[in-house]
Amino acid sequence: MKKRIGILGSTGSIGTNTLEVVRSLNNNGFECEIVFLSCNNSIEKFSGQIKEFKPKTVLLHNKNKIQELKNSGIDLSIEVLAGYENIKELVSRDNYDILINSLVGFIGLVPTLEAIKHDKRIALANKETMVVAGELINRSLKVTKSEILPIDSEHSAIFQCLTGENPAEVNKIILTASGGPFRGYSPEELSKVTVEQALKHPNWNMGNKITIDSATLMNKGLEVIEAKWLFNIEVNRIEVIIHPQSIIHSMVEFKDGSIKAQLGMPDMKIPIQYAITYPERIQSNYPKLDFSVSNTLIFEKPDTGTFRCLGFAYECIEKGGTYSAVLNAANEIAVALFLNKKIGFSDIPVIIEDSLNNHENILNYELQDLLEIDKFTRDKIIRKYN
Repeated sequence: MKKRIGILGSTGSIGTNTLEVVRSLNNNGFECEIVFLSCNNSIEKFSGQIKEFKPKTVLLHNKNKIQELKNSGIDLSIEVLAGYENIKELVSRDNYDILINSLVGFIGLVPTLEAIKHDKRIALANKETMVVAGELINRSLKVTKSEILPIDSEHSAIFQCLTGENPAEVNKIILTASGGPFRGYSPEELSKVTVEQALKHPNWNMGNKITIDSATLMNKGLEVIEAKWLFNIEVNRIEVIIHPQSIIHSMVEFKDGSIKAQLGMPDMKIPIQYAITYPERIQSNYPKLDFSVSNTLIFEKPDTGTFRCLGFAYECIEKGGTYSAVLNAANEIAVALFLNKKIGFSDIPVIIEDSLNNHENILNYELQDLLEIDKFTRDKIIRKYN
């Protein structure tokens, strides 16, 4: 059976890996068709993807780049949409089966909600969707036939460990974290960290934003919130453990003391392929785990005193309401400021904490509340630091 796929954010790390998976699956006899692609700025890469995969439609979020795209040699008979405002209409169409949402940040929320309304299978790499609006997403899922399959390696691991199990028998979820490039650093050492150092992740090749999040442990904090909503589990039953080798992608502990773990090489193509082919497993040519080489697995407790962002995430989910929306918005802007060298690495948690301390919570929120809070939080920080 052919899988018809739409990809949002096709030129980023997840989008690029997804297209590699599609190429591999097609070569192995599992037929995939790329129906649409979207991109913001990377015209040269986007143009190459369009020429190879020949989608019916492409969406360029940045209207100012539209002529550059048309001049890049793409087939002009392809439907070209200009502007992010077209994204809802694009994902509402009935000509595809799976939406790969690999957009980075808050902008991934609206298309996820729209795809849910139209009963789509959503392979979700945009963790901010569940962080900011997990309660709203789950409310929407209950009244449609839509389903969300996680692409994050940790949540894919949990999903796989829970397959065939009784949720009532789960004791806790154990999310593994590499610890990032600054594992073991003191607060003083972190204050001297440069952008270049922070972008060198020891195990994973990811986009800039998620790489910085990994360095601050905010990425793991966001994953805690995401796991709470994806798997309907109380946050006090979600544990984070540092595992520098990134071989065990996450674990589930059951009431009888048994623990199931999902292991594999640190390669995003594996969970991406599983989300596309689920419930089937298809042969792949990706590197396999060799225990004679990967023969040491280390585990440590996270240092939440030094890496405070992880603690912020637990606090936000316990308070509920719109605190997680503020956490996400403040973090996105703080990371952008750091990448642009306008603040230091240690300023990231300071900015987030200040935003959280000044937030007036809304418990029973709707989408419009989230949109307003997101904008207000970002604007306030930008005014202060730009």
